[in-house]
Amino acid sequence: MEVILIQDVANLGYKNDIVKVKDGYGRNYLIPSRLAVIANESNRKQLAENLKQQAHKMAKLLADAQALAEKLANTVITLSAKANEDGKIFGTITTAQISEALAAQGIEVDKKVISVEPVKVLGEAVATAKLHREVKAEIKLNVVAE
Repeated sequence: MEVILIQDVANLGYKNDIVKVKDGYGRNYLIPSRLAVIANESNRKQLAENLKQQAHKMAKLLADAQALAEKLANTVITLSAKANEDGKIFGTITTAQISEALAAQGIEVDKKVISVEPVKVLGEAVATAKLHREVKAEIKLNVVAE
């Protein structure tokens, strides 16, 4: 079954994508949850018209995301965490901490778009921000002891 996604669905696709899914997944989850509609001819025509109207908005969003990615590439965030003598952190560095540190530097990035491997030791680490479907930015982290 082919469906048109109304919203971004993790590990499946982005809004306005036409994806092929199993019948049960589409009919029992995606469509009742209002995450997708059936990709019939009338819905495809409506999607094409919507995409044509949104082309300029999407180009601006892409340009903004690329500008933010360039800004993030030149940024190093210093985060402090409690650690023992061996340099192991008590707990971990979270996406909320990264988002707050970026906001303190004047860069607004939502914590939901940031992903980071668990940081358990002091030193340097890298987080990834998925700013747009085509733009990912790496955020350099410097973790120091409190």
